[in-house]
Amino acid sequence: MNYEIRTLNNGIRLVHCFVNSPIAYCGLIVNTGSRDEDIDEHGLAHFFEHAIFKGTKKRRSYHILNRLESVGGDINAYTTKEETCVYTAFLVDQYERSIELMADMMFHSNFPVNEIEKEKDVIIDEINSYKDNPAELIFDEFEDLIFKNQALGRNILGEPDKIKAFTRNSLMEFMDKNYPTNQFVLFSMGGISFKKISKLAEKYFGDISEKSGNSRKKEDLIYQPFSLKEIKNTHQLHCIIGNVAYNYHNEKRTALSLFNNLLGGTSMNSRLSMALREKSGIAYDIESNYTGYSDNGIFSLYFGTEKDKFDKSIKLIHKEFNDLKNNKLGILQLHRAKQQLIGQIAIGAENKENSALNLGKSLMLFDKIDDLDEVNTRISEVTAEEILDVANEILNTDTLSMLVYE
Repeated sequence: MNYEIRTLNNGIRLVHCFVNSPIAYCGLIVNTGSRDEDIDEHGLAHFFEHAIFKGTKKRRSYHILNRLESVGGDINAYTTKEETCVYTAFLVDQYERSIELMADMMFHSNFPVNEIEKEKDVIIDEINSYKDNPAELIFDEFEDLIFKNQALGRNILGEPDKIKAFTRNSLMEFMDKNYPTNQFVLFSMGGISFKKISKLAEKYFGDISEKSGNSRKKEDLIYQPFSLKEIKNTHQLHCIIGNVAYNYHNEKRTALSLFNNLLGGTSMNSRLSMALREKSGIAYDIESNYTGYSDNGIFSLYFGTEKDKFDKSIKLIHKEFNDLKNNKLGILQLHRAKQQLIGQIAIGAENKENSALNLGKSLMLFDKIDDLDEVNTRISEVTAEEILDVANEILNTDTLSMLVYE
């Protein structure tokens, strides 16, 4: 991947990858998310993401939505616990339109009161919809219990009572406090020269006042393993088993990613998918996940099954756990696991939108861009001993936690 990087005088960084395509992707990502909220701001980062679509000093909400979509483009946004992102897809001759729009939204939003009040109802409806889906809700509650009484554990959407209390002033103060220019990355992938996109970045972002800082609140992890069952009267039993894990700077993260993919990754031939779905037919959804944060991480395994199949599911899961903890992978097993993950990453890289998003996130988090060869090398260097070590640490029965919705 050929990319170029530049830092504007105000600290905003630009990364661009030239691809010869009629479609281009561009976005703005900032190192601020829901964990940067104070307790009385719960949900404000996500609310801010919605609010920047509601009006600027020169545009109403309709004009924002129409600006790219009227020429066949698309604009979207998301909020996670540690980042906020606005991103676009468009025909390559609409680069200036896209960059100008994102600059206007992020730095010149005026949060009109009437639009903000309407958006509260939209977000509350989003929260209620989420609460109606136990297969999604259980993830939020599990993480809240893992990172108990910490900002990292609180769900991203917030709670209705706090959403109702937010004002235009709440948004203005939150933006002023949490969005320093040196934490922004403008990322791009498309058929435009670096010289041209640098000029556009300078034109629309260069006059933004410099503001340096890192708003990330460091928290000491106080983790107490738990095993809880909640009666939800659902048709299906939902369960998560998991543990705290490595942050995204930890050198063990690659081994954990490989281990996670082998155990319960996206492929139908993962160990748990084969054991519970293919061989036993007792679970439709079963997956494991690893998420690294700046100072902590979380590993979780989710499955849904019929209530009378729960005990058998747990038995099969712990059989796979014990196998990975007690038996080192053979040469062929390790090779296949590595080739599978390398192939999945390569196929994912063919999605240009995801690749563009990864450009921005990689520069924001690591101050560099890893190309596929570097990623493949890290995966190839993982040893069977390292996977065994990770398995015993992450699947330690003394530190595993479990949450069940029944």
